[in-house]
Amino acid sequence: MVKVVLFGPESTGKTTLSKQLAAHYKTQWVPEYMRAYLEEKWNSKKELIKKDDLIPIAKGQLNLQNEAAQRADNLLICDTNLLELKVYSQYYYDGYCPQFIKTEATKNNYSIYLLTYIDIPWEPDILRDKPKNREEMFQLFETELIKQNFPYKVLKGNEKERFNSAVEVIDKLLMK
Repeated sequence: MVKVVLFGPESTGKTTLSKQLAAHYKTQWVPEYMRAYLEEKWNSKKELIKKDDLIPIAKGQLNLQNEAAQRADNLLICDTNLLELKVYSQYYYDGYCPQFIKTEATKNNYSIYLLTYIDIPWEPDILRDKPKNREEMFQLFETELIKQNFPYKVLKGNEKERFNSAVEVIDKLLMK
């Protein structure tokens, strides 16, 4: 099965693109569990993320991915994965990341990472907090991919250009 993960800083079009790609290929997509988890936490308790939330978020993301993979035929589109959670954990918690997340995040069972660049406008919401740190965050994401030696392609441009670039990459993977 070809597994594609959208990867990158906040507000770079990952969710929009992952939904578009899943619709285009008529396949399953895996939403970002962390977003739903943190929105629920904020709406019910007015609390932000804590270190204790990292493992439940990771397990929730893995469960969503495993469920979607069982329903998918030959292609799975993931809005995010645990490597993204690892990057954010280390950024927000001064290098800290639970060992479970480190271990799971560095198992490369993805065919390609589509790294979304920061050349689209930042859109605020209750969970986004780094409009001024976009370049720094992009560099952290790319550095992690290089460090892990994971295959990736940077997606730049407007929504249509990103979609077309992603389709080109995925089509090549599906032909293998």
